[in-house]
Amino acid sequence: MSVLELAAERALRGLIDDYPPWGELWVVDLTGSDDLDVQAIERVVAAADELPGIVVGVAEEPVPSRLAPVLEALSFTLAPSGPGSTWVAVDDTSACLAEIEATVTRSPLACQTLRTLLGLTDVLSARDGVVAESLAYSTLLAGPEFAAWLAARPSGAVAPDPSPAVRVSRLPGDVLEVTLDRPARHNAFSAQMRDELLAALDVAKLDPTVVEVVLRGAGPSFCAGGDLAEFGTTPDPATAHLVRVARSAGLAVNGLVVDRLGARVRVELHGACIGAGIEIPAFAETVVATPDAWFRLPELSMGLVPGAGGTVSIPRRIGRWRTAWLLLTGRDLAAATALEWGLVDVVG
Repeated sequence: MSVLELAAERALRGLIDDYPPWGELWVVDLTGSDDLDVQAIERVVAAADELPGIVVGVAEEPVPSRLAPVLEALSFTLAPSGPGSTWVAVDDTSACLAEIEATVTRSPLACQTLRTLLGLTDVLSARDGVVAESLAYSTLLAGPEFAAWLAARPSGAVAPDPSPAVRVSRLPGDVLEVTLDRPARHNAFSAQMRDELLAALDVAKLDPTVVEVVLRGAGPSFCAGGDLAEFGTTPDPATAHLVRVARSAGLAVNGLVVDRLGARVRVELHGACIGAGIEIPAFAETVVATPDAWFRLPELSMGLVPGAGGTVSIPRRIGRWRTAWLLLTGRDLAAATALEWGLVDVVG
């Protein structure tokens, strides 16, 4: 029996002996497994599918395309190369696994929820995927991991700012320019900014003369993610879910791309693009980034999953495996790699 089969069977025995081990990280050694026959591959895929927690493949050499079913069944694989977008190349595999283990240990419920959610959004429509994501997010809002993060976060009220959070301009050529305009707060995505962004996108939806929407951010960052000052302030998780779906900026962007023939949405990114700062842009038809742009999905560190549509928009660009890697490591992704993976369309 190969190393891969042994790892899978040992993991399966562990599952039976101690169920449910939500906080588990299973590491499957794929090195030297390219000689597996079809039946062995099917057994490994079945074992991986049954395991709760996060299941990561590791290989010291390129993984052949015939093992694609195995890699697709795993959360992702750390390898020099492999089929499709199922793999990520890293400089230090041990260090990366340590980061993932720390995340799984700190937020086991959120990690398990993420794995299930990515499997769902992979096959659902964009709208249904956003609904599924919101249900998962709202459930975790009531969970112990988010409560622990919220309790540990320094408190401090942010002074209200009565000025508009979004600027809208009509440019020559029937272009609607929409600018996130809270530069002092790195355009933290607040409820006010969400509502004003939706109002701006409604202009494009209702005005047939608008041929293009360009979304930008003022200041040093495009958007540093959800406004942390508002985290934990919703009346209850059920209300939060209904508001999140009804007021989804990601679905509004996606609607302009999908539903209006010839309509285009171009997002121009720079600096920090964190959480919602990449989840919403990833719905757009064209995403342009400056060389200094960088991307991060920090939600698991808060005991949450993405809540701005990221488990729908980002996997459609880079695959659910690299999306999981970004979330489980919490690492920054440089613009050059984002271009290579397809998270952005142009860097320049």
